[in-house]
Amino acid sequence: MGDQAAKKPLIAQGWLRVLLFGCCFCVIAILVAVPALLLIAGIRRDDLAANPVGTLSAMLDGDYLWLMVVLEFVISLLSVWIFRTFIDRKSFGSLGFETRGFRGEAAAGFFMGPALLGISCLGLFFSGHLQWTDIHFDPQSLTVSFGLLLLIAFSEELVFRGYILNNLLSSFQNKWIALIISAVLFAAFHITNPGIHFLAIANLLIAGLLFGMNYIYTRNLWFSFLFHLSWNFFQGPLLGSDVSGLHMPSLLQLQTTGDLLITGGDFGLEGSIMNMAVSLAAVLILAWAFERKYSPSRSTTGMLKA
Repeated sequence: MGDQAAKKPLIAQGWLRVLLFGCCFCVIAILVAVPALLLIAGIRRDDLAANPVGTLSAMLDGDYLWLMVVLEFVISLLSVWIFRTFIDRKSFGSLGFETRGFRGEAAAGFFMGPALLGISCLGLFFSGHLQWTDIHFDPQSLTVSFGLLLLIAFSEELVFRGYILNNLLSSFQNKWIALIISAVLFAAFHITNPGIHFLAIANLLIAGLLFGMNYIYTRNLWFSFLFHLSWNFFQGPLLGSDVSGLHMPSLLQLQTTGDLLITGGDFGLEGSIMNMAVSLAAVLILAWAFERKYSPSRSTTGMLKA
């Protein structure tokens, strides 16, 4: 561990490591995902080549969501491990898996998801755009959905905060520039999701800011991972909304009425202007809170290390 920590990265510029990582991620995705889609899902090669975005979107909205989630997990884990070990020359754990001293942040991240979604839902409910029509309790479906969303949250936080944001922070003196770039990439990654529209993309960018807000101060993943997990689980399997366009069995049966910009349409609550307002307010509050807590006069050198 000590020898590895003392090594300099194989490529000095963090932004260049991120660029090459993106290329590596795509290559591994092609090598791993394409054969799996052809063999397991029975996708025709001509269909995949002619319309890759539409084909992937249909897969996310169909019976093979589990396959897409597992592939994302495998590709993310493999690509990050390769680059962190052989290009960054640092340990995998140094991406931000330390729990000691970060349990409070982890708990705060977990409760951020239901808090923000609850406010958005209440706004839509009292404005007459949302109602719950029934309750359907299926423990098996809830367990499976939780497992899938756990893999999604881990994969995306590992890639976009753990690796990409971590390396961008080493390239830009201004941490907010690094955060914005990582959020843009996070939003772009979801461009193939079913039901995507302009407001949904904007909200995904804001979500990228929210998830990365704690990381730019602590370099720790527990806040963002539990925030991401609770956000998705409460939004979909519990409250009944689609999760970034992905439909899952839910405890509460939700029905929305009105303009797509208000309700989010088929993309779910994440595509709603109500969610945008709540999320933007949360960005400002978290920026203020973390700046006060981790300002240079109060922070420790250890917390600011990459």
